[in-house]
Amino acid sequence: MEITELQKDLAATFRWTARLNMHEAVANHFSACVPGSSDFYVNKAGIHFSQIKASDLILITKENIEELRNKPEVVDSTALNIHGTIHEKAPHAKCIFHLHSKYATVLSTLKDPTLKPIDQNTMFFYNRVAVYDDFGGLGFEEESIKMANALGNKQHMILANHGIITTGETVAEGFNSLYYFEKAAETYITALSTNKNLNIVSHEVAEKTCEEAANYPVDTAKQFLSQIRLILDKEEPEYVN
Repeated sequence: MEITELQKDLAATFRWTARLNMHEAVANHFSACVPGSSDFYVNKAGIHFSQIKASDLILITKENIEELRNKPEVVDSTALNIHGTIHEKAPHAKCIFHLHSKYATVLSTLKDPTLKPIDQNTMFFYNRVAVYDDFGGLGFEEESIKMANALGNKQHMILANHGIITTGETVAEGFNSLYYFEKAAETYITALSTNKNLNIVSHEVAEKTCEEAANYPVDTAKQFLSQIRLILDKEEPEYVN
């Protein structure tokens, strides 16, 4: 079967996540729907992010999902549940990125995990992040349904005591959000660690900045992914195989 650009884009984000040291052993999952379909690609179980190739992405369909539920050595059960359920119940989430990255996870452990608007990066997510605050386990069927319901029509979600989910219409958009959310969380957690008063901007300024970023005249997310692929094409060209 021919490898698609969607698979190559998604494979590149795994490799880059490993370079950023945001991965966790062989856990965590990224997924992307085939355009015009509810079928989606997700990473094969047990492969380190730094080693993932486009061919390691498994296509999940309505026809094979039940069979794959009995093959956790092929696709992790939590991946099928979390990603499958959210793709089904939140159709705006065409691409889903789920990590236990350092600063996003620290944020998720706070009693109030809201990302306050204290700089441009934190403002990018103002009022765009849901909070799932009913942690009940690893992410099997019941937990995944609660996660999908909590996301609602928001683009991203903090999983209390767990980590982060970002979504997008494209791989570039979803991964760009993942990258900037971790940067924003790092700034926020670092600011909290000073034990000084935070300079939180007004609702009006935060909303204006968020809208400006969303309507920026250049698709910087697409540019970012293009640069990632350009670097990988030179240094790790096997990712497209």
